[in-house]
Amino acid sequence: MIQLATFLFIGTPEVIFILLIVVMVFGADKLPEIARGMGKGMRMLKDATSDIKTEITKTAENQGIDTDITKDIKKEINKVKDDLEDFTGSVKRKL
Repeated sequence: MIQLATFLFIGTPEVIFILLIVVMVFGADKLPEIARGMGKGMRMLKDATSDIKTEITKTAENQGIDTDITKDIKKEINKVKDDLEDFTGSVKRKL
């Protein structure tokens, strides 16, 4: 299982160091403005990807392409993933 503390192989000390550098470069008074701008950018990106996904699904349905097959594949992948986690969990406990 992927640990929540690691994000792109960056640990807590590295995150603290990056935040310290950001505060030193931009100043504490600019941080809320930067965070707000990043939040808006992330939201716009999420909305854009959602719109693209919806458009692709609509186009596929209009062309008569079965989009339910992707849901079936996703279910099978999740089932295999769960089985693998159960197997590796038992192996980890024995070690």
